[in-house]
Amino acid sequence: QLQLVESGGGLVQPGGSLRLSCAASGITLNYYAIGWFRQAPGKEREGVSCISGRDGSTYYADSVKGRFTISGDNAKNMVNLQMNSLKAEDTAVYYCAALVGIFRSVGSICSQRHFRSWGQGTQVTVSS
Repeated sequence: QLQLVESGGGLVQPGGSLRLSCAASGITLNYYAIGWFRQAPGKEREGVSCISGRDGSTYYADSVKGRFTISGDNAKNMVNLQMNSLKAEDTAVYYCAALVGIFRSVGSICSQRHFRSWGQGTQVTVSS
């Protein structure tokens, strides 16, 4: 049974860093795309970054390019999101999600409407 567990959220000052981890069980990451999404109060859930478990190709939303880095460790069934230069507008609940399949462009599927399996979320608060 597929299970996703996020960790690493917390409170950080603007300009600081956090590293989120998504531990996957019940699946083999080689056959999945894993995405990080976030949802701020009163806003829709948005795709932050996605990675192909097959070839490691990545996608980033414009709002996080150059600040966030997604990486996968298929041997550990783990996907991490390194978040640097955090801003107040990055405050949200962050979710990881899994989508089975092999995709020509991981960016084309990095939207919540494509993903069916979700973790419980971890809160990230950027505030001084």
